[in-house]
Amino acid sequence: MTQASVDQEKCPIETTLQVIGRKWMVLIIRDLLAGPRRFTDLLQSLGRVSPKTLSERLREMEARGVVVRRPYPEVPPRVEYELTDRGRSLAGILQAMAEWGKQL
Repeated sequence: MTQASVDQEKCPIETTLQVIGRKWMVLIIRDLLAGPRRFTDLLQSLGRVSPKTLSERLREMEARGVVVRRPYPEVPPRVEYELTDRGRSLAGILQAMAEWGKQL
């Protein structure tokens, strides 16, 4: 293993991007910062994302401890997605991105 690869493994920016860097993830977090949302609400809010992709991203985020999935024992079934404390800790990053985007 080269020194460059060791340095990349320790890079906190790269670690963050591994958690939120895939397409749609930041926008999903943006929507969930407002509170719990149902799958269909997220799908409508994001517009061009496919249901399959949204489902995959939510599962990835759940596996990384950013999102929690809450099923309710109702008929018809209802599932809500909500940010965990780890997910809510990303609010500052998204705020900084929003401020930077406003300057363009």
